[in-house]
Amino acid sequence: MSRARSIPSPASPPDSWPLATIIPKDQINLDATLLSGQAFCWRRDTQGRWHGWIGELPCRIETHPEEYRVHSTAAAAQIKRYLGLHLDLPAVIASFPADPWLAEATAFAPGLRLLAQEPWETVASFICSAVKQIPQIEQINQELRRRFGPELAPGLHAFPSPAILAEAGEEALRACKLGFRARGLHQTARQLVAGEVDLEALHALDTAAAREQLIRLRGVGPKIADCTLLFGYGRQDAFPVDVWVERVLKNLYFKGRKTRPERLRRFLRDYFGPYPGYAQQYLFHWVRTTRPAAAMGKRGKRSPT
Repeated sequence: MSRARSIPSPASPPDSWPLATIIPKDQINLDATLLSGQAFCWRRDTQGRWHGWIGELPCRIETHPEEYRVHSTAAAAQIKRYLGLHLDLPAVIASFPADPWLAEATAFAPGLRLLAQEPWETVASFICSAVKQIPQIEQINQELRRRFGPELAPGLHAFPSPAILAEAGEEALRACKLGFRARGLHQTARQLVAGEVDLEALHALDTAAAREQLIRLRGVGPKIADCTLLFGYGRQDAFPVDVWVERVLKNLYFKGRKTRPERLRRFLRDYFGPYPGYAQQYLFHWVRTTRPAAAMGKRGKRSPT
């Protein structure tokens, strides 16, 4: 059964949050990390400060010339793990195969890291992401919080639990601009409340078994399951592929030729080394941001395969 979440006591006003930790800028490219389609609970204000959530705790990150200053009631270790600082990023990059596409992708956003998010919000956010642009998903996240999330301080709402969304009903979720996605989110919330899938128990399963459990949720298909495994469980062997990503991969690595699904899956498993999820994120962010001609099916550099 999915465990009920323990909501922390009401937070203090944002201006009084303590300085929790300082992170040198050379450890993380914060803008690329938070803008690369992994998480949807962050926004940047006109002064360049980031406002968002680490689990159920609100957070403000200030940008200074040489460092990021993180203000939150979260512990420093929790913040650093959320930002993916527990991994040796140079070693991750060094494990990638030598090909021109990954070289361009890593050079485009050096320091991009994978976040270690809370599984429930991760799966819920990616259910909401179907056929949506990132700004729209961020708006949905904020609306779900505003309408249904526990208020920890004036204007600061934690992400609503499965129990809250299950009780809210599908029509109430549609009012959050979810459209057809409301049914999948509502049904998934009901299944979690009923104990049909235990998100906490998935930590103890291998990736294949955890994927099977996630796909039991009615709002979850293979791509959403892999997004949840990668961004919510830190499974580096998960490689989310939707129709758009599949087309990009075929254009870059198979010269646009038709490729059988089993060959593509074998390629993803064997080619990218021990951190295919990281490779996917670098490629996804680079292609989505720059739209290189080769990735979009136009003439470009020769494929390495």
